[in-house]
Amino acid sequence: MPELSSLVDYEIEDKRLDNGLRVLVNPDPLAPGIAVNLWYRVGSGDERLGATGFAHLFEHLMFAGSANVASGEHLEAIQAVGGSANATTSFDRTNYFETVGPHALELALWLEADRMSTLNVDRANLDTQREVVKEEKRQRYDNVPYGDQLQLLLELNFPTAHPYRHAAIGSMSDLDAATLDDVQAFYRTWYQPGAAVLTLAGPITPDQGLTLADRYFGHLPSIDVPTPVRPRPLAPHRGAPELVVVRDVPRPMLHVCWRTPQLSHPDRVPLDLAVALLAEGQSSRLYRELVRDEELAEGVGSFDLGLARGTSVAVVSARAREGVALEAIDERILAAVADLAEVGPTDAELARAKASSERQWLEALAPVEDRADQLGFYATHFDDPARINHELDDIERVTSDDIRAVAARWLRPESRATLRYLVGSNR
Repeated sequence: MPELSSLVDYEIEDKRLDNGLRVLVNPDPLAPGIAVNLWYRVGSGDERLGATGFAHLFEHLMFAGSANVASGEHLEAIQAVGGSANATTSFDRTNYFETVGPHALELALWLEADRMSTLNVDRANLDTQREVVKEEKRQRYDNVPYGDQLQLLLELNFPTAHPYRHAAIGSMSDLDAATLDDVQAFYRTWYQPGAAVLTLAGPITPDQGLTLADRYFGHLPSIDVPTPVRPRPLAPHRGAPELVVVRDVPRPMLHVCWRTPQLSHPDRVPLDLAVALLAEGQSSRLYRELVRDEELAEGVGSFDLGLARGTSVAVVSARAREGVALEAIDERILAAVADLAEVGPTDAELARAKASSERQWLEALAPVEDRADQLGFYATHFDDPARINHELDDIERVTSDDIRAVAARWLRPESRATLRYLVGSNR
């Protein structure tokens, strides 16, 4: 197998403007377009109790117009030149991104700078976008099976005052109570150059990228941004807490979860592999056992929320087949976790997991817009955009003993919490 570092070696120019904006340029002369990606270091974890949903609200408000752009014109202007644009919100960041042809790069930068500095946060826009968020919640959370899964997992794993206790969609009653002054203050606090990473990736030179970034953003004032709240890591669960809910869902479902370390912790890479070995993909242990061999579950899965401050959460999930008790599935999940912690994976299992991670990683970096997003991720959470060039090396170095050790440390059966969905009516 070749040295993994030879597979990924992206050129990255990394510079801060005088006002604090961090600019990354990744030249790629063969890319069909240029990705413009802005990460703002604000997410739902920065909201205060009783004022949730603001970070996600701004994902919508940022398209509602600025000093020189009417409401809806940002997206229309990008699409008119053959580009695409969107935004997403999470616990630790909000990001806005466009992909355009080289001829439209300055348009995209001008649009982003205009809304960073002069967003139109008025009563009409607030009322309109507040209703848009409510409709999104009805469609994506309230009226779909298992739609409250994330919120229930957060409530199970984080105490009441914790910044990760609530999902990014927030509380609709909090949004109803939000005043125009509240929302404008949130914008003035967080939408500043010093809280942002601008990444340009595509057919552009470092000098061109830095020159254009300075042209469109360099004149914006430097304003101090609050230090993000960083709660202390939470202790592992004690007493194996459970949350049982009755919902109008097609099948009973089980989520077994553990408190895990934050993104930057040294255990993160082997722990992510351990979670994948358990239930990610058809070659995982629990898929083979629960779905294929014993036919106890319709499907299984696993993930870690990948949270950046103090504590994250790993989850192993299974949806029962008709007539199968969740207890039977629960026993097998705990047995698989205990075995992984005791003896670790086989060489074949570990090789498959690494190969899968490598394939997924390289596929994710191929589109220039995804690569730009990953660079923003590493700059924001690790202060190291060049980490993109050695992530595969870190994965390749993981041994079976590393997997066994992190499973024993973080995935102990007695440290679990469990969310159970039972079939019924919740009305």
